[in-house]
Amino acid sequence: VQLQASGGGLVQAGGSLRLSCAASERTYGNYDMGWFRQAPGKEREFVAAATWGRSSTYYADFVKGRFTASRDSAKNTVYLQMNSLKPEDTALYYCAVRLGYSGGYDDAHQYAYWGQGTLVTVSS
Repeated sequence: VQLQASGGGLVQAGGSLRLSCAASERTYGNYDMGWFRQAPGKEREFVAAATWGRSSTYYADFVKGRFTASRDSAKNTVYLQMNSLKPEDTALYYCAVRLGYSGGYDDAHQYAYWGQGTLVTVSS
């Protein structure tokens, strides 16, 4: 399985971006998907997750009210709409498939097929 994240770029603080993540195999449209990010010198952290069955979404506290995760199962694609961006949102953003259920949505160890990520840079 390959995951192709796209949509990153340079934006001013307060601006918006929409990230997309397409899975190469339709089967993985039936799995929960997560978004994580890693800023320079920092550990990877959970951003958001979009489930398959109930189409529920989960967010890290620092993005609640600003980011919205969604998915189009027919297109095998998940999205992350990012509004009111802040300089501290600057990071490499990854999507991944959740294959494990021994941990929570925010546990990176539950995810696989990380892909190359897409860079988001927010200028002040």
